[in-house]
Formats: sequence, C-alpha cells, structure tokens
Amino acid sequence: MGTIAPIGQQPAAPTSRLIRIGIPAPLAWGYLAVLLFMIGDGIETGYIATFLGEQPGASRGAAETAIAVYGAAVAIGSWLSGTLSTMYGPRAVMRAGAAIWIVFEVLFLTVGLTSGPAGMIVLYSIRGLGYPLFAYGFLVWIVAATPSDRLSPALGWFWFVFVAGLPTLGSLIASVSIPVIGAYQTLWLSLGLVIIGGAIGSFAVRERTGLSALSTTASAKNLLDGITICWREPKIAIGLGVKIVNAAAMFGFFVFLPFFFEGLGFSSSRWLLLNTLIFVANLIGNLVIGFLAHRLGWRRTVTYVGALGCAIATLLMYFVPLMAGNNFPVAVICGSLYGFALAGFVPLSALMPAMAPSGDTGSALAMLNLGSGLAAFVGPAIVAVFRPLVGIAGVVWIFAALYIAAAVASRWLTTCADPEIARKSAA
Repeated sequence: MGTIAPIGQQPAAPTSRLIRIGIPAPLAWGYLAVLLFMIGDGIETGYIATFLGEQPGASRGAAETAIAVYGAAVAIGSWLSGTLSTMYGPRAVMRAGAAIWIVFEVLFLTVGLTSGPAGMIVLYSIRGLGYPLFAYGFLVWIVAATPSDRLSPALGWFWFVFVAGLPTLGSLIASVSIPVIGAYQTLWLSLGLVIIGGAIGSFAVRERTGLSALSTTASAKNLLDGITICWREPKIAIGLGVKIVNAAAMFGFFVFLPFFFEGLGFSSSRWLLLNTLIFVANLIGNLVIGFLAHRLGWRRTVTYVGALGCAIATLLMYFVPLMAGNNFPVAVICGSLYGFALAGFVPLSALMPAMAPSGDTGSALAMLNLGSGLAAFVGPAIVAVFRPLVGIAGVVWIFAALYIAAAVASRWLTTCADPEIARKSAA
C-alpha cells in the first residue's frame, strides 16, 4: 500500500491547553465534528431494533436482519476508509461519508419506512456506509498527523468523542426526546445533528496533512493490499480478529438487550438511560486507558483490561440483572463494569499500525477500521443466527467465549513500540 506520512516525523505544535490534555490543536475541530456526528448517529442505537420491528409488515426477525445487513455496510465502509483516505485525503473521505449518511437517512425516513421490510432494509443498510467513512477517515487523519509520543492520548480522545456520541449522548437525547416528540421525529433530530457535525468536519478542520492524498502512489489496487497484509503479517490478522471481538458483543447487545430489559420491567426511557450510563463508564475508561496504557503496556492492557475484563463483565451484565429483576442500580453497576472494560481495547489503535512494516501503515489502519466495521455485522449476526437456537443466555456465553479467545490471541500482538517492551529494552 502507498506510504502514509510517517508517524512521529511531524514537528511538535506549540504548547497549549489542548495539547497538554492530549488533543492535537490543529485537529480540535475534527474531534467536535465526530462528537456531533456520532451523537446524531447514536440517537437511534438504543431503540432502533424495537422501532424497526414495529413498522408495517416488519417483525423482530426483520429488525435483526436489517441491523445485521447495516453492519455489513458499516464493515465495507470501514474497510474502504483507510485506503480511500490514503488515495484522496481524509477530509474528502469524511465529506463523502457525511453525504451518504444524510442522503440515505432522508430516503429511509421518507420512503423506506413505508415501502415494506425490503425497502426498509435496503435504504437503512446503505446509510451504514456513512459513519465509518466520516469517523474513521478522521482517525486516519489523527494517526497521519500526530507525533508518536502524543498518539496514544490523541487516540484516546478520538474514542472518547466517538463513544460519547455512539451511543452515550445519543441514547441520552433519545430518552428525553422520544417522550416529547416521538420516536420517528427523534430520527429527524438525529439527522440535524449529523448535518452540523458533517459541516464542521468538512470545512472547519484545516490541518494540512489531511487536506490531500496521504500517498502519491496509492491506487485502487491498495484495497487488496489492505487484505493481503493479513497473510504477509500474521500479527495484523490476529489484531483484526481481536478488533472484531472488541465491539461485536456491544453491537449484539443493542439488538437484544432492549427486549431483555423490557422483559424485566424496564421502561424504554429507563433502558436508554441505562445504556447512556454504561457508556459514560466507557468514556471514563477511554481517557484513563489512553494515558495508563503507557505504563501498563499496550498489549497487556488489551489482554487483561479489555478481553478478560469484558468476558467477565459480559456474563455479569446479563446474569446478575436476570437474578435481580427490575433493579436499576444493580443493572447500572454491571453495565458500567462492561463499559469500562471495553475501553481496554483502545491501545489496539496504536498497536496495529506499530506492528506493520514501514510502508504498510495504511494497510494496517484499513484492517483496524475493517475490524471495527465487521464488529457491527458479526455481533448482530450472531444474535440473529443463534438466539433462536440457544436463547439469549446462550448468545451471552458465545460473546464471553469470544472475549476469552481474544485474550489468548492477544499474546502475539507484540511490537518494539509498545511501552512495556520499550522499557525492557532500555533497561
């Protein structure tokens, strides 16, 4: 794949309050853009499964199918985002993502919901290309423009604003707006927020690295290079698998937890508030892990905080509320443990490009983004396939087992750039 601007060779920006807290000052508007865009995208997250299932001619199965196909589109957009950012520049990719999201959301709301399950699934799914192009295009911009000694906090802030929108503040806004204006009108509200975020990301970020192609030699062939790196560099393939597991359960939870907690007696607003609090814990975790990974080491953080932590928390988040019943504080505690543990995977954003050979950073980033996108497909697909066979409890055990497998696999995610290894080498 064509070469991205080398990480760590950019001159340090002047000291500022933003830089001291870990945000690259020239990219600050981009963080705000991603926050607003993902709030808009995340508004639907906590209730879209039940909303789609209630449409004329639809069912719970149709809703699960729509979300799984949507996840496939997210995976495609995630795969394309790294290479397209290299070929055309991150800003151009962000603009394309915003345009796709806006156009197909309007079509979904005006045509898709009244055209039967097939039309609903098609228009909703195509919109799934939008947010990964926008958000992960900016992620590539961060990696290309940020010195390596500041990259981990910068990435921590990216995932902070990403998760602040999808689903944290999005679910909070939905919990307030749905009782006031209704579920359908709330989707139009989400469109407005996406338009604002898309405009800021398209026009307000002026950092020069991302305004043009990151490589003069990149071409469409590099899309295949982004796949071939998985067998040229097995560590990248392992990292891809771990990244998929990272969020697969999270996206799967969005499909069945609304029904599960409704069965326990939770109202829709109470579930949306719970969802918000789970990811408030994740936001805190993103910031803590972004800084502490330098001391713990990237790989160790992924293994122990991320994979093993999520395996335990996944079981707690289902089985403890199942026994406790309609007990909101208990659900919040268990959910918050999962949200915090999920942040343990943040160092993968630094590990993946660091494990790639010189010249393959863009391919590694493409696989990182593909993993994020595939999680949005794999999680709902597991629910759609296995829930009818083994029930919700069986699906939860499947997700926990995947996290344990990720913990075992992560032992091979090693690089000299990992602070843990770097300290040992310097000793």
